Amino acid sequence: MVTGGLATLVSVSLFNFLVHGLYLTSNPWLAAQPLSALVIANLVGMMVSYRLSRNWTFRHRPPVHADGGRTAFFLINLVTLPIAVGTLWFSRHALGLTDPLSDNVFGNVIGALVGQAARFYLFRRFVFRQPVTVGELVHHPQTVTLPAHRMADQAHPSEDWAQNG
Repeated sequence: MVTGGLATLVSVSLFNFLVHGLYLTSNPWLAAQPLSALVIANLVGMMVSYRLSRNWTFRHRPPVHADGGRTAFFLINLVTLPIAVGTLWFSRHALGLTDPLSDNVFGNVIGALVGQAARFYLFRRFVFRQPVTVGELVHHPQTVTLPAHRMADQAHPSEDWAQNG
């Protein structure tokens, strides 16, 4: 939660600076392009999130990919990014809301929370997986080594025999 919170803080701050000036400028750089600003802010937040996830949240889990999970991490983020962009688009284009509060509620609260929940599950499942112990390999080799769809096939070998025999 802390990792996601810090990455979200970076993303929200950058988004508000780019679109609304964040009280630092009266001429925000991307005031007319809030969706682009949200994508840029989320990409920066994504980099912060990876560093914190790899070095803090999931530090006890060794990398399972040659690149430390970077590719899977960034693909998962890119796949879930449309959640926040979609909620911001809905607020801006369907509801006609363009004020900072609406932008933040739709793009940075609703979209970010749903996206963060999806990403946490996907990161745990595909990027920062729990290491397999020797005991699990010895006692449950098929559960650990077979993909889920193959485990279902192996669960009822007598049914295969009855159908084929």
